[in-house]
This record gives sequence, structure tokens and C-alpha cells, in this order.
Amino acid sequence: LFSSSWEEVSGYDENLNTIRTYQVCNVFEPSQNNWLLTTFIDRRGAQRIYVEIRFTVRDCSSIPNVPGSCKETFNLYYYETDSVIATKGTAFWMEAPYLKVDTIAADESFSQVDFGGRLMKVNTEVRSFGPLSKNGFYLAFQDYGACMSLLSVRVFFKKCPSVVQNFAIFPETMTGAESTSLVIARGICIPNSEEVDVPIKLYCNGDGEWMVPIGSCTCKAGFEPDNGNVCRACPPGTFKSTQGPSLCLQCPPNSRSTAEAATICVCRNGYYRGDGDQPDEPCTSVPSSPRNVISIVNETSVILEWHSPRETGGRDDVVYNIVCKKCRADRRSCSHCDDNVDFVTRQLGLTETRVFISNLLAHTLYSFEIQAVNGVSNKSPYPAQHVTIDITTNQAAPSIVPIMHQISSTMNSFTLSWPQPEQPNGIILDYELRYYEKINSTVLRSQTNTARVEGLRPGTVYVVQVRARTVAGFGKYSSKMCFQTLTDGKDRGSELREQLPLIAGSAAAGVVFIVSLIAISIVCSRKRAYTKEAVYSDKLQHYSSPGMKIYIDPFTYEDPNEAVREFAKEIDVSTVKIEEVIGAGEFGEVYKGRLKLPGKREIYVAIKTLKAGYVEKQRRDFLSEASIMGQFDHPNIIRLEGVVTKSRPVMIVTEFMENGALDSFLRQNDGQFTVIQLVGMLRGISAGMKYLSEMNYVHRDLAARNILVNSNLVCKVSDFGLSRYLQEDTSDPSYTSSLGGKIPVRWTAPEAIAYRKFTSASDVWSYGIVMWEVMSYGERPYWDMSNQDVINAIEQDYRLPPPMDCPSALHQLMLDCWQKDRNVRPRFADIVSTLDKMIRNPTSLKAVANIPAVPSQPLLDRSIPDFNTFSSVEDWLAAIKMSQYRDNFLNSGFTSLQLVAQMTSEDLLRIGVTLAGHQKKILSNVQSMRVQMIQLEGLA
Repeated sequence: LFSSSWEEVSGYDENLNTIRTYQVCNVFEPSQNNWLLTTFIDRRGAQRIYVEIRFTVRDCSSIPNVPGSCKETFNLYYYETDSVIATKGTAFWMEAPYLKVDTIAADESFSQVDFGGRLMKVNTEVRSFGPLSKNGFYLAFQDYGACMSLLSVRVFFKKCPSVVQNFAIFPETMTGAESTSLVIARGICIPNSEEVDVPIKLYCNGDGEWMVPIGSCTCKAGFEPDNGNVCRACPPGTFKSTQGPSLCLQCPPNSRSTAEAATICVCRNGYYRGDGDQPDEPCTSVPSSPRNVISIVNETSVILEWHSPRETGGRDDVVYNIVCKKCRADRRSCSHCDDNVDFVTRQLGLTETRVFISNLLAHTLYSFEIQAVNGVSNKSPYPAQHVTIDITTNQAAPSIVPIMHQISSTMNSFTLSWPQPEQPNGIILDYELRYYEKINSTVLRSQTNTARVEGLRPGTVYVVQVRARTVAGFGKYSSKMCFQTLTDGKDRGSELREQLPLIAGSAAAGVVFIVSLIAISIVCSRKRAYTKEAVYSDKLQHYSSPGMKIYIDPFTYEDPNEAVREFAKEIDVSTVKIEEVIGAGEFGEVYKGRLKLPGKREIYVAIKTLKAGYVEKQRRDFLSEASIMGQFDHPNIIRLEGVVTKSRPVMIVTEFMENGALDSFLRQNDGQFTVIQLVGMLRGISAGMKYLSEMNYVHRDLAARNILVNSNLVCKVSDFGLSRYLQEDTSDPSYTSSLGGKIPVRWTAPEAIAYRKFTSASDVWSYGIVMWEVMSYGERPYWDMSNQDVINAIEQDYRLPPPMDCPSALHQLMLDCWQKDRNVRPRFADIVSTLDKMIRNPTSLKAVANIPAVPSQPLLDRSIPDFNTFSSVEDWLAAIKMSQYRDNFLNSGFTSLQLVAQMTSEDLLRIGVTLAGHQKKILSNVQSMRVQMIQLEGLA
């Protein structure tokens, strides 16, 4: 050290151990400027340096005749440089342009003297400075008139230690230049692990502590987590097929793994996995052949029935294929059946053990092969197991006549011709014609394939059909065809037309036939379209109302992904930047981030993510909330920015609400808002709910926890996913089962709990509970009562009392919302109007509601624990987590629960409970105790 007027002497520390110190005590000399300079200190890459100084200072008043220039402080300076520049032979160290760190004052000075010398009082002060950028620095201590000793100076910097966390190694990291700086450290996945979704990183804060990580690594396929942060290879006989935190599994039946780190177990000989089989499913084999085939022949059709195979190969996806072959009578050769042979229900992939086959040829030998196949039959080198049966068809009626032609026409007749059926199935005995003008038909027979139809009306169109007959009976009628007789105004060429084939008539018939087919096709297609969309259309009518936008339930879509595409804008993942974790949702992490869309300014957003390893139902449920939010556009409804579905992870991006959920925000700011500010928050919530009710949307889970608050105290309704809670399990204690679903009992109307009757009126009941939450600064509705106790109390007409300092007008509005008859509850439009009047007339909020002397009905029954559960005031304070005020209560005379039940806010202030949040918590429990005492008196 370089010094000017400082002395290096021996001294004692506070434990009277001998130490070397630097002292200065020139208090009787004016204009003191004594400097002490350290040697060059290498900063070792640190950007911020900490200095711990241990020193003593003599009390100026204890020095006799001390001049007025005596000080009890000294200054700390530093000078940054890249090299050693101060030596004893230079004066630089006294002239350097130092930067002042701080003036150091002692917390304790000494003045007493004992036989061993001065009795020192050691002070310890820590200061820091930065940012530093050069190789090192000097420290300088300036005394300008104090009597002091410098006992020790410790110079250090802070760093976050090397750590293994979330299966990633983070290197030793220096803290930032400022005490509030966060330094990002990228993690490197430990051996045999990989990153999940986003790059993994940790933040090193100014105290050298690691903060919550973003992202993580997980063990690769074939490796499992072991001892926290080690990925161990799966031993032989086990496997792990996917990356993630799961453990290695034993090989499923009929498979094995012979090496470490297996990602799949190989099937044993004769066993296979199907294309859709998962690695953890057993290997299976092909089924045996079908059994006990029975055939029933009816002319040119046959019914085949059989029994299932004895062995299914260990699978439940056995189906059957029918191979049809037409053979010569001598069985020397067979060929595949014609394409017109029909199989009902189908020829391939039959799930039933029965098939109906028709349109076969008469008097023909057929061979039918019934194959049993399953999901691994295509993996086996052996043909599908099958059974074969031969049958011969009987005589049969002829097939349909394909077409008719008009040969000639007069005013009263026309002559028709047609070809023989493609499959006569024997000798054609005759043909039968059926014709009609409107309804009633006439039949005539013809021995040949021509016929003259007489006795017709001039200029009239007739519909004609024909069918052939053999000894087996009639075939089916042909398609309907139209032919017309001539009119009275017969032209000069009519005779020619009578003698020549009426090609035009036949062509016209063909055109009419084609047009008929087209018309039939259009009618059928319309019918199919209606059938496909009928359910959706019916549902849409339920939600429709002329002249306004109406909410459409995304679950009415046949494909829920279509609803996402219609109502939620797809965002390119490159425009989203994830910054930090702010919470965890039902499906994955929730992040704060930024969104920069083309042509728009960058904004902060909240990003909900879908965690890896999801199933399609989870993805559908996750995105359904976006399909709902995307339909809303209101300043008091959380705004959907868009979704990311074309990359991983799947995201829902919404506007960012700086103050988070309303319930926790109120608890953190207990007592900090005026009544008008609280009413303004309630007005915003009611305006959002008015908008939703006008869209015919029922929220079902309106609660302060589902209201978000931005930096301007604007409240917005969020969380549109209660359908999940109504169908799936949840660990949230706010929800309880009711008729097979989950219900937030404390916020739910009685008819919704009992009968699942959710309407805008039930949302109004929930809004009344939200009002109570807001006015009580986030107190839990019904306090510590169980959900069943709440239900019982509501049925007995108990209603929540007014929170502390709650205006009576607001509590009356709450009671209106809690009317048992849902038809007399106010609408949200009425609530908005009422709150607007209160805001315009603040004097209406001055009257404070009183706690009723006796509740209208018992709050608790005899089975509910009351204040007698506690044997003393100490027990009661411990139960409500206010034990720190034990002495305040007892020393002020509140030594019994009966006395505590009479306490007021003035009493709390008098005994020393000054924090507003603690006052509110104690008073609310006092109020509950008072109600219980009144209840017990009534029961007595």
C-alpha cells in the first residue's frame, strides 16, 4: 500500500487478536488530506467489484479540545487502468482522477478507555462499484480529519457457480455490471440428453444466484434420468422409445433387447408389430384361419357365414377379406370374378363374420376364399390364413334391360325396341312393358324384343319400363325412359318418320335420361349436404339472432381444427420471442414474450404453450380456448393475438396484462385503492360480461382469479376453458364434483350446482361473488368453510356479509345478484347502468354497510367446527397465522375469545396492529367468529 500520513501499526481486532492496521489521527491539524492507496488489483473479468471495509473511528466529542474540523467519516475512491502505473517513486497515485464510490460513516464510534488501551468498536461496511472494463483498478482511502483505524479491506466479486440443473450444465458466470443486472447463461445438455422445445438458459442475478430456468433438457430415447441430473442407458431387457423424463420400461411380451440404450425392443421370430402399434405394446402374430363356413345359395346370390379364428395372434383388430373366383365346370381353371359382383357390407376389411354376395352368374361354379388378417399380416412372410368353399349358383332371373329405342310414332301409338339383357340366365320367355302418363300404369307382354304400344293420346309424353322373364321369373325393370306421341299438327314428313327409326326420339330419350340423372344427382347431393351439416345447422339456429354477432361453440364443428382456422389467426413463430416464465397452465408453461407482426409495432404478449408429448384430445382442448377467444372483440375481454399451430410448441398468444390475476393483485395491494377505483374495476368486468351475455356466451367460471389487470387497472375477463373442468378431473380445490363434472362451488349459482343449469343469470350470481372478492381485497369467499358447507349454507338462505368498509349500495347489488330465483336477478346491462350511476354520484357510496346482528339463516350447522374448537386466543391466532400479535392481544386485555369477538378496527390500531392487510384478515375472522357465536346462541 502507498500512504500519505497514514501509519502502519499493530493493533487488536474485536477478539483482541493482534493485527496490522493503518491508522491516522491528525485531528488537531487543519486542512487534512491523507491518502492511502492499494496496489494494482486485477479485476479477473468481473464487471462489478465489492469492497468490505472493517474499521474503527474515534468519537470527536471524546477527544479533549478537538477543533471543529474533526470528522468521523472518510471517502472511498477507485481508479480504473489497464496496467500498473503507481509506484513509490511517482506522485501519480496522489494525482490520479479517482472516481468516488461513497463517503463511509461509522455506525458506532468509540470513546471509552480501559487498562489495555482504547476499547474499539469495529464497523463493517460493504460498497460496490462498476461497470469495469479495463484490466484492473486501484482503491484509494481519503481521510480529511478523522481519528480512525483501517483494520481490513476485502475486495471481491460475485459469480453464479457452475451448476447442473434440468439436465443441463451451466458454466460459472460472472454477475452483471449493475446489482440489478441479469446475465443470461446458455446451458449445455448433459451427455445423452437433448433440449426440449426452446433453448435452455438461466439468468444470473446480481447476488450470484441462479434464477428460474427457461427451457430444459431431457434424456434421449434409450436413456432414463438417474440421481437427478444423469441420463443412464437403459439396461438390456428394457427400452425407452421417446425423449423425456420417463423411465426405461421392461420389454413387452414377445420382444427383447440385447444391448444397452435400446429405443425399441425387437420382436422375436414369428411375432411382429403393426404400423400403428406403439413400442410399448406386445409383439403379435397372424391369426389362424376362419372356422365352420356355412353357405346359403339363392339363385345368383350367396350368403357366407363363419366362426372367428381360434387364435387371433394376440390382437383385437382381426378383419376378413373375401377372394372371389369364377371356375370352369371341370375345375381346370379359375379367374377372378367380374367387377359387377356385389359384396355387402364389403369385400375387404369385413369386421363381421358374414357377407352377402350377389350379381353372380346363374349355373356357375364359384370358389370363395375367406382370409383372416390382422394388423401384422402384412409383416408375415406367410400368406394370410384362409378357408375355401366352392358353390354353384342356381337358375336366376335375367338381368336388367340396359336401354330402349323408339322405332316409330303416331298420334296414338309408338313402337319400341331394346336389346337382350347382358345376363339372360337362361332362355328369355317374354318381356313385360309398363307405361304410364301420370300415375296409373298399363302392362303389356311381348314375345320379342320389340313392341307397339297403342291407344295413346296425341302429343303426350309417356314413361316406359321393360323387364325380361325366364323360367326363374322376372328380372328387374329397366330405368325409366320417356317417349312422346305425335301432335295433331302433323307435318309433311310425318310419314317418313313413321317408317324410319326415330333416332331423334331415341336421342331425346337419351337426353331426358341424362338430364334425369343429373337432376337426381343434384337432389341426392343436396340431400347428402343437408345430412352432413344438419346437426351443425340445427345448433347454429340455437345460437343465431338477427342483427348481431352470436357466439358459435367450436365443438359444434365436425372438425374442431376448422374452428381454430376460422376464429384464430395463425402467427408465424419467427415473430414471437419468448422471454421469461411467468406461470404454469393446465397444458404447459406460460411465458411473457414479445410479438412483432409485419407492419406493426412490437408489443408484449402472454404465451400459453402446449407441453411436448400431448395427445390429439389435449391439443384440441388447448386450442378450443383460442377458438372461443377469437370470436370476442371488447376492451374488457382478453384479446387473442393469434395461435401457432404449424410448429412446436403449439402456442396461444394473447395480450400481456402487467398486473396479472385480479385476486392476487388485490391481496398484494390490500387497502391501497379508493372505493371509486374499486367500483371502476367492477364496472369494467360487468361491461365485459354484458358483451358476452349479448353474444349468448355463458362463462361458467367467473371469478377474480380469472380476471386479468393491466398497468392502467383495466380489468379483462379471461379463461374461457371451464368445459375442461366440467368433463375432466382437476386438482384445484376451488372445484368440486357435481353430476359428473367439476364446479367452482363458491362462485356458482345454486341451480347450476344442483342441475347444471348454466345461463347468463348464473354468471350474474358469480359476478356478485367477484364483487365481494374485490371489496374484500381478494379474501376467499366463505373463508375456510368446505364446499359442502357452502352448499348447505346457501340452501338455508345464508349470504355473505358486507366486507369491511363496503358501501351499502354495493352490498345490496351483491344481494340482488344472489337472488335464489334466477329470473329476478339483474341482467349485466342493469349492473353496468347501476355502477355508472354510482360512479357519477360518489355520495351514494359513502354509507357503509353494517354487519347484520343475526344472519337470516344459520351459517353453520352443529357438525361444523366453531370458535370453541380453539382453547385460547393463542390457538386462534396461530390458526389464522397471526401469532406475531400474541403479546399485543394479551397485554391489551384481550385474553378470551369472547372479548376478541367484540374487537373493532380502532381496537386493532390501539394494540399495535397497523398493517391494513393484517387488520382486514383479523377483522374478517373476528366477524366469522361473531356470526358463529350468534348462531350457537340461536341453536341453544
